Amino acid sequence: MHDVAVIGAGAAGLAASIFAAEAAAKGDRLQRIVLLDGVKTIGAKILVSGGGRCNVTHEVVTPADYFGNRRIIKNVLAAFSVEQTVKWFASLGVELKREKTGKLFPVTDKARTVLFALVERCRELGVEIQTNHRVGNIQRVMDHGHGFVIHHSQGVLHARKVILATGGRSIPKSGSDGFGYSLACRLGHHVTATVPALVPLVLDDTMFHKTLSGLSHGVELTTVVKGRIIDCRTGSLLWTHFGISGPVVMDASRFWCLAQEQKEAVAVYGNVLPGHNLEQVREWFMEQIQDNPRRSLVKTLAQRLPQRFAEAVIHHVGCEVDTTIAQLQRKDRDHILTALTKFRFPIVQDRGWNYAEVTAGGVPLEEISFRTMESKLVPGLYLIGEILDCDGRIGGLNFQWAWATGFLAGRAVSASVCTDGEARR
Repeated sequence: MHDVAVIGAGAAGLAASIFAAEAAAKGDRLQRIVLLDGVKTIGAKILVSGGGRCNVTHEVVTPADYFGNRRIIKNVLAAFSVEQTVKWFASLGVELKREKTGKLFPVTDKARTVLFALVERCRELGVEIQTNHRVGNIQRVMDHGHGFVIHHSQGVLHARKVILATGGRSIPKSGSDGFGYSLACRLGHHVTATVPALVPLVLDDTMFHKTLSGLSHGVELTTVVKGRIIDCRTGSLLWTHFGISGPVVMDASRFWCLAQEQKEAVAVYGNVLPGHNLEQVREWFMEQIQDNPRRSLVKTLAQRLPQRFAEAVIHHVGCEVDTTIAQLQRKDRDHILTALTKFRFPIVQDRGWNYAEVTAGGVPLEEISFRTMESKLVPGLYLIGEILDCDGRIGGLNFQWAWATGFLAGRAVSASVCTDGEARR
């Protein structure tokens, strides 16, 4: 009989195991904690995050950075702050540095530093890490009202408490292929619709994106669903050989994906002159005609935009780059200005789960106690990390959610095991 079984050795699972073991050690309690994972090599998501550098967290984290029940999210985040995260990693031997974007990375610039520190701390504390143990089913032991039987690929395991940290559906080759949702459902939980989030978007082949591959620039991105604006954000857009990516696209992608899942009409528009509306851009353009009538269309636009992009847009609306702006017909001018301030991206699909950094949707937060992460439906079951219906924007926010939920569940499960033990005595 194990005291605690943690299912899933990703960021949240490793954190929960450490906090549970530390709490037990601090209370001079002997607790047997096992960490199960279905893959042979754990931590794949940690290793690929942040371009292989692991964006551990962000210097400023607020509930507004997340999607889900923000009242609950606020309470969870308050329990384990960014400052606590930085101190915790320092205690593990991982010093963090802040970049100008506000993102915090290990000073080594290596994600392996983070993974190694987490795994080593687990081993120091006596946490049993069992790889190649894919969990297929979890059953509650109704006798005496507590305990679980965990069926995995190597046999059967008994545990007093279970922490589900199986992740969502993003990057399935890492092991988080959505099987955790079926485990949660069998135990009585619900799961909202799940779609890729923080995922690049694929454009129609007739678009000019291939010619701009590698180019990035600022844009104000607006997502409209059923004729209503549901998201508007400004940031850097990256053109790729398949379509569009970059921070602003990744953050907005969840809205397009959710609308597609719900079969709702959705459109994404870009204003490549952020902070300026159509009339303001028209006024600027008319000033250019008055001041520099013989300047070419491409040179005029290149004053405020990357030239490659200016050329592509001009061709896209059917104009010639060398046309002088004074000779530009009114209808062509209107087409150009509309394309600059409300360009409709012909999105055909997202790039799929293999390229999504996180999952939108999951087990509703309302079914969890935010003070402990324990299920309100299944006593002794805790749910943490990406399996829950909470996803953050790009920049280390989803890791902060993993650390915070792992902290709450780890501390709470250790105390609960102790309380149960005293009750049995």
